Amino acid sequence: MKHLKKPSEWVAPLVPMVSLAVLPLGPLFFPRVYLLFLFAYFSLFLFSQVNHVCKFWLTSCKIRANIRKWNARLPAITNDNDTFVSATSRTNSPNVTRERTITHTVHHDDEGQALEDIEERLQYYEDPTYCHAFIIPNYCEPDGLLKDTIGRLASHRNASTHYTIILAMEASEPEHEAKGQRLQAVFENRFAHFIVTAHPADIPGESRGKGSNVAYAARHGSQELLRRGVDRRRIILTISDSDSSIPELYVREVEEALQRSSDPHHLLLAPPIFFSRNCFDVPAAVRVTDITWSAMVMSNLSNSRGLSFPCSNYSLSLILAERVGYWDTDADAVGEDMHMWLKCFFKTNGQVRTAPIYVPINLTNVQTDGYFSNVNARFVQAKRHYNGVADVAYTLQNAFSREAKSATSILGSASSSLAMAASSSVNWRDKLTVCILILEAHMIPATSGWLMFAAVPLMQFLLFPPLHWLAIVSPISNPILTYEFYGQLWTLVKIITVLLPFPLFATLAIYEHLHRSIDRDFLRKSKSEMRQWSNLLDYTMLPVAAWLFMTLPSTLACVKRLRKKEEEYIVSEKFFQDDEGLSLPK
Repeated sequence: MKHLKKPSEWVAPLVPMVSLAVLPLGPLFFPRVYLLFLFAYFSLFLFSQVNHVCKFWLTSCKIRANIRKWNARLPAITNDNDTFVSATSRTNSPNVTRERTITHTVHHDDEGQALEDIEERLQYYEDPTYCHAFIIPNYCEPDGLLKDTIGRLASHRNASTHYTIILAMEASEPEHEAKGQRLQAVFENRFAHFIVTAHPADIPGESRGKGSNVAYAARHGSQELLRRGVDRRRIILTISDSDSSIPELYVREVEEALQRSSDPHHLLLAPPIFFSRNCFDVPAAVRVTDITWSAMVMSNLSNSRGLSFPCSNYSLSLILAERVGYWDTDADAVGEDMHMWLKCFFKTNGQVRTAPIYVPINLTNVQTDGYFSNVNARFVQAKRHYNGVADVAYTLQNAFSREAKSATSILGSASSSLAMAASSSVNWRDKLTVCILILEAHMIPATSGWLMFAAVPLMQFLLFPPLHWLAIVSPISNPILTYEFYGQLWTLVKIITVLLPFPLFATLAIYEHLHRSIDRDFLRKSKSEMRQWSNLLDYTMLPVAAWLFMTLPSTLACVKRLRKKEEEYIVSEKFFQDDEGLSLPK
């Protein structure tokens, strides 16, 4: 425990340990204080969940509005000014592309309105302003999966002129050079640039994982782009998982957000994540876990102050990455997406904001051969995700540190004006908000499961045992019986615990509607490929999924902070159907 030198580093391990300890000790030794604590905790939790439902509903509305806008602007003009024909759209199957011809008839009252509408549609196809560099970190991934991910980007209209692929490989992977060369040969004429990097496994002080791979690829890939004459102010780095299906609409919305911003180099652009590629091939417990995970990410995006965290896929300018010193690579930066946002926020003295991009990025669920093997693989993934709890200490240290963090030495001459702007102090309201959001993201999972499932039943058992000989607390010492105030408070606590699941029910109802809308209107799935009403039975697995994939792994991740140990580099197992029809594990 010698590495726990600051009070902020003790927060993560102590919170779940104290939560577990008070379950039996609270009713026995300090029932009044414990009852007040339960009332405050459950009330705040209920309020936060209602707030998340409202934000999730706003996000879902904006996602559907973006899809409608895309579908309306997508068609190209034919000889008839009233009829438009859409371009090719992909199916959910990763290896099949089907043509869909969709006609849209323009109804207008006068010729001027029609011409204005046509001009708007054509303007949406103007060349991008920025050079989009997609960093794809991968380790022992099958060629077919990477071909599919890169191929989806290659199908975008401006890929050959404005897209760069930075294939971020690990030097420790056997035959990584041959794999990189094969992929480069397949796509060499499909992109403006195709760069392959190989992250060494023996860099001192680094922890192996996605963050260190991305940091290496971003540094070396951007240097190569600069050497080839690309303007650094035009380079936008997009971090993509190896199984991400990034639609062209995402890039279009990124372009619009950057052009709307008064300072695009202080933006981190984050989309929602969505699991619809292999969701019917995994156990229901895995499926509903990723559904709730997706819903939490989506609700997080609708933050009015732009203080929201990216998940898995996100974009930022090279200028911003250079300014903050790229990605951290130590063991405490394992949650690379959230950690990078925090680093950008604090290194720029709170000037960085998140620009939500309301375009879903379709991912694959963890999938292995066998039911229990699949459940175990999702549990391993959950443990890795919650290792990001290290960001609790990082956030508290930076939020309340009095040391001035000058970015002048990091920033190059091309953006020295930004360094001068960074001298302004961070808004304390924003600091406090970020701290609350981080504590909510990591401490609520590590405590809510234990308290919600066990606090009220255990207190009921200890203070009101079913048999008199089981009584540990005498009636005269029971504040619920001797004080009217605590008796009413106990009743309120039980009522609140009954209400706690209802925001979750509302979230799932919104999600079901959104999932069907995305499948139908954006991914162009047939009815047989979409979620059915029978899939509502998946939610019966929620109690098991919540405890197994949230409460337990988050608690273990917090307690592991008591000892410092290098984590093994493990990638999530998934299956991918390659061109020859073989299922290959990822």
